[in-house]
Amino acid sequence: MNRIDQNQLDELPRIRVLDSTSINRIAAGEVIERPASAVKELVENSIDAGSTKIQITYAKGGKKLVRVVDNGHGIPAGELPLAVARHATSKTDGMDLHTIRTFGFRGEALPSMGAAGRLVIKSRVAGSDAFSITVNEGRVLDVRPDALGGGTAIELTNLFLATPARLKFLRTDRAEARAIADTVRTLAMACPSVSFAVFEHRERTSPRKVFQLEPESGTFGKASLARLGRVIGSDFAESTADINATREGLALKGYCGLPTFTRGNTGSQYLFVNGRPIRDRVLQGALRAAYSDLISKGRYPVAALFFSCDPELVDVNVHPSKMEVRFRDQAAARSLVFSAVRQALAKGGKQTAAASSSALYDRFRPEHFPERTRSYQGDGRSQSLSAGFDRQERDQNSGTGHQSQLGNLPPWAEPGGVSDETAAGYPLGAARAQLHKNYIISQTSNGMVIVDQHAAHERLVYEELKRKYEENAAESQLMLIPAIVDLPATERDLLLEASDELSALGLAIEPFGPGAVCVRSIPVILVGTDCTKLIRDIVDGLNQTGKPQALQGRVNEILSRMACHGSVRAGKQLSITDMNALLRQMEKTPFSGQCNHGRPTHISLDLGDIEKLFGRK
Repeated sequence: MNRIDQNQLDELPRIRVLDSTSINRIAAGEVIERPASAVKELVENSIDAGSTKIQITYAKGGKKLVRVVDNGHGIPAGELPLAVARHATSKTDGMDLHTIRTFGFRGEALPSMGAAGRLVIKSRVAGSDAFSITVNEGRVLDVRPDALGGGTAIELTNLFLATPARLKFLRTDRAEARAIADTVRTLAMACPSVSFAVFEHRERTSPRKVFQLEPESGTFGKASLARLGRVIGSDFAESTADINATREGLALKGYCGLPTFTRGNTGSQYLFVNGRPIRDRVLQGALRAAYSDLISKGRYPVAALFFSCDPELVDVNVHPSKMEVRFRDQAAARSLVFSAVRQALAKGGKQTAAASSSALYDRFRPEHFPERTRSYQGDGRSQSLSAGFDRQERDQNSGTGHQSQLGNLPPWAEPGGVSDETAAGYPLGAARAQLHKNYIISQTSNGMVIVDQHAAHERLVYEELKRKYEENAAESQLMLIPAIVDLPATERDLLLEASDELSALGLAIEPFGPGAVCVRSIPVILVGTDCTKLIRDIVDGLNQTGKPQALQGRVNEILSRMACHGSVRAGKQLSITDMNALLRQMEKTPFSGQCNHGRPTHISLDLGDIEKLFGRK
């Protein structure tokens, strides 16, 4: 063995134990990433303390000041030094980390804040005097008497002053303030019975109230929906579907937005496990998959999903921030999200978002019109217009041997028009007119509905094609003269790769030389379609979705493209019979509230809103 002399040993780096201040500063980099992280930890402690009223104040985006005041049970004076000691907590004894039922449990947040800035904790337990303790950049000062009405007030100033490198990586004051507000709103969703108020402290003037959420009353479900509406938007409750499902010890409740109620990013997707806000890419992916053929690209669903389960089925001790969890059966959690959301959307998929109707109502408000048009009353014009519509309906329904223009989908048995009495029994009412050869005007028992005929029929054809594909019952028809479609070599190869899926859909293709394909048969529902346009549209869809891709995704993309070609087009004149048949099919078909691209297929106006427009209310 080679011997190492003392000089060589002296040159080697030495292993040493870090001092507590350095340890806390390192931990602060994991626990307190930004001011919003400090707010999260402090508010969670307030909730764990049984608080019903929490006030948050910040200055300079939280960089200069973060203050959280609550009315919880407080901290006894003798335990204040322990509260700022590393790995000291009242939430658990450390013997069982598998049954955590509180937000906090690691005992890292307060000492990390004291190491990253100046921390002052004031607290008063009922029946006792108030005391405070100060930690200044890791140095703990003595406990001293103080003044406080009750509960706990924690103030963190000059965050990251001791670690200026971290301070440089923070974003602008406005961005950090927005992150604080988002953090509080998310926690407020988990605790609807707690009051939250957020203020921005300003020099030489009174604080600015950012927002305030009063406590909600009633059952948790009712209170939760009310709080979600106040946080996400007033139209949230009217534009979502309820979720209530269980699987393998996991219970999932919450709300998912209708496909016509979406956002431009994932910022309105909220996940909770036993009341704890979390981030989970797998569950977000399951949520996205549930909307796979319901919303357009670049749009994201709105959802608030609340998991509840035995604490032993989920590990919350994955990351110091406690925003990540690990389910014992991650596949079961993912499957539950997908199936529960999909089922909820199927029940509510015939509706459209309330925002669509509200936008229509706003457009009809008088201030949108520069001049008031003349009102003609009592001159017989209203009577003649009504008579004209009556004649139009009689003419359209009097013909013999009427052939439906809605393709080969089974027509509704209701012949001709629908009376006012019969219309009351139909959610989408009775067709009364067609405008611009694209929009169907329908009268309901309490208002009117405007239907986009192409978007609506496109969804109907799409769902019918999916049903036949799943039942392996796609009907095809041999072409008398096969269609030859010229394609570039790369697109030809891409199309031929999907030939099995196309064949299962009733579209038989085969290679025809180096730069073309031959279409031998097409689905019955697409008889009469321009094959060249259809094939090129399918190729475009395959190019957009990319490779490799799951089979179901490829199939759905192809079906969507085929449905667009097989649906009644805008600009096509429909009879009253055809329009009513379309309405009846929409009432029976899942997801008929939106087209394949996520746009609404119909918009409703209540009679009360219509009367307001004319000053009757």
